[in-house]
Amino acid sequence: MKGKSCVIVLIGANTAGRKWINYEIKEGWNGGKGLLGIHIHNLRDRDGNKTTKGSNPFNGFTVGDEKKKLSSIVKTYDPPYAKSTNVYNHIKENIVDWIEEAIEIRNNY
Repeated sequence: MKGKSCVIVLIGANTAGRKWINYEIKEGWNGGKGLLGIHIHNLRDRDGNKTTKGSNPFNGFTVGDEKKKLSSIVKTYDPPYAKSTNVYNHIKENIVDWIEEAIEIRNNY
């Protein structure tokens, strides 16, 4: 993450609660980086299968003295398509704006 301004978490069926995902979220936030999540459940794996939608990995974190849930600050995106190619295109067309917004959100905290 050194030299980067945003951490993107690709949210699959088993992403939330994983040790290294939690580490990256914590280090990214504490390092002042923007955070965003993208659900990838409608993308096909190498076998052509789709997975189920995963839980929001930001739910397990709180920030500030008021213990605000990080999931209420960090935006997660769930592309509104079922077809894998449409999901990829949606992400490709929007990711730059999502990153910029995540950095702006983080700068407000």
